[in-house]
Amino acid sequence: MEIIGLDNLPLIRDGDDLVEIISSALKEKGIALKNNDIVAVTEKIVAKAEGRLVDLDKVKPSRRAVVLGRKTEKDPRIVELILRESKEILAVGKNFIIVETKQGFICANAGVDQSNVEKGKAKLLPRNPDRSAKRIRKGLEEKIGKKIGVIIADSFGRPFRYGTVGIAIGASGIKALWDRRGDKDLFGRELQITRVAVADCLASAANMVMGEAKEKIPIAIIRGLNFSGSGKARDLIRKKREDVFR
Repeated sequence: MEIIGLDNLPLIRDGDDLVEIISSALKEKGIALKNNDIVAVTEKIVAKAEGRLVDLDKVKPSRRAVVLGRKTEKDPRIVELILRESKEILAVGKNFIIVETKQGFICANAGVDQSNVEKGKAKLLPRNPDRSAKRIRKGLEEKIGKKIGVIIADSFGRPFRYGTVGIAIGASGIKALWDRRGDKDLFGRELQITRVAVADCLASAANMVMGEAKEKIPIAIIRGLNFSGSGKARDLIRKKREDVFR
């Protein structure tokens, strides 16, 4: 497997055409996409291109946001955005609010983020990351005439371990969840529960190249694997009735 980072993209703004920008960056680097390549895209540039930056001066906190802001020591305007982006609040603590987002993700602060955005603004998650991934994939495939996959990668924390890992919040053209049930192990025993979160594994690998802070590598090409398929990142979301931690 090979992971190739693209560090030659401009700063992304509302309305930018990511297909054109990625195509130009590839051409400038002399990289031609191949069949079964997987293009990993940071959710931040997708969110920016889709106009998901909010001017905090225009956010009026509700009473609930003010109360939660005091409890969590967070800016009540940020808390208000978290509330607007959430279906359910699961836990609250100093500087964090664990929620289920409207997209179905369980994460801190509903993905509302101020890192690597202009001062006085906050970034929201893309409204429909699977749809965004499909749009980017189809646009690139039309340009290059190859079959590829696209994942939209973000960094999530985990409840029982320190540190963030990359996960796929959007996917298209790949087998996002690989069901191994029915396969045999080394000793011929049939696997009963094994399902592999392929899209998350790919996102985490790509994040090691794309980085978290000032690396300025928002795109990574993953080459040498074949997980082509028709899955979505939504396939990875555990149903609430099966979630023993809620």
